[in-house]
Amino acid sequence: MSRWTADHIPDQGGRTVVVTGANSGIGAVTAAELATHGAHVVLACRDTAKGAAAAERMTGDVEVRALDLTDLASVRRFAADLGPVDVLVNNAGVMATPLRRTAQGFELQIGTNHLGPFLLTALLEVRDRVVTVSSVGHRLGWIDLEDLNWERRRYGRWRAYGQSKLANLLFTAELQRRHDAGSAVPQAFAAHPGYAKTGLTRNLGIVRPLAVVADNVFAQSVEHGALPTLYAATMDLPGGAYVGPDGPGEQRGHPTLVSSNAASHDTETAEALWSLSADLVGL
Repeated sequence: MSRWTADHIPDQGGRTVVVTGANSGIGAVTAAELATHGAHVVLACRDTAKGAAAAERMTGDVEVRALDLTDLASVRRFAADLGPVDVLVNNAGVMATPLRRTAQGFELQIGTNHLGPFLLTALLEVRDRVVTVSSVGHRLGWIDLEDLNWERRRYGRWRAYGQSKLANLLFTAELQRRHDAGSAVPQAFAAHPGYAKTGLTRNLGIVRPLAVVADNVFAQSVEHGALPTLYAATMDLPGGAYVGPDGPGEQRGHPTLVSSNAASHDTETAEALWSLSADLVGL
């Protein structure tokens, strides 16, 4: 379907959807649209006060629950208190942060963008699909299985971001491979928003003013940026599909199936990353 918009979302009545990072940006738009179309939506937020404020602006059946992806204990509490869900949208993430550590000592970007969602996906009973939000920034990174958490190599915030977004795609590919092989795991899809005005530029330090100007001039709206995620969460797609904008450079436009780099299709790395991630999060 060309020029797909949120108006094309099928009826979501009877479905339960978890959206992480749903208090702002793409997560908030995703949650609001799914609730508007009939889903029961769980807003999984680190700051429940902000989550409650976002929920008040939404129409439909929504609830707010505490989830801090930088603390695996929080992930376990969240999953233990939630029954089966139909869709999990791994949306929450950070971008280009200075070197920081999670509660368990993981580098912040790989911990927030990959390891937290990895554990959450493993612990929840997801009946239909998992949608993980990646980025064109996956092309900036590579997976260092010997130093995933930047303990020995010199830290680079953009390389760390690229590694975490590449990990999202490798996770999606491996989860789908296991689904196709008959394991009791859900379908897996990935999406990216293109260049959307999401607020992720807050970590860019002295160059942030330039990024803010660029956001105002070139970025598409957060509503448009959420469309690939909504498309992946609601439409009938081939397993493992990756959805992004259809415009030049996948920076803006309407959702369509897009490709990713060769590294994201490396099955050996995907399997090895899965095994390492399971060890790191204590599965």
